[in-house]
Amino acid sequence: MSDGCGAPEQTAVVTGEDTGDQVVVAGKVTGGEGALGGAYVRLLNADGEFAGEVQASPEGDFRFYAAPGEWKVRALHRSGNGEATVAAAGPGLHQVTIAVA
Repeated sequence: MSDGCGAPEQTAVVTGEDTGDQVVVAGKVTGGEGALGGAYVRLLNADGEFAGEVQASPEGDFRFYAAPGEWKVRALHRSGNGEATVAAAGPGLHQVTIAVA
């Protein structure tokens, strides 16, 4: 189900999941108590320019389909913000955890 913004429902990505020829940047948003759902997760290119946004699932999961390259992933939540970087050199699953403080 979609919330109307065009982004698919966010679900966990399993290590070893076949991504075909896709570059998938995926992970989990965490806080002091563990998984943090409902955060807005933004994908930014190496220059810090906005590339996309999704809302994390209730379990804190998110995923983006991206091009190869260096990416920043930023989580915005009412309890705080967090950011992580990921190098997605080519097709496959590139996982990142974002700690919100």
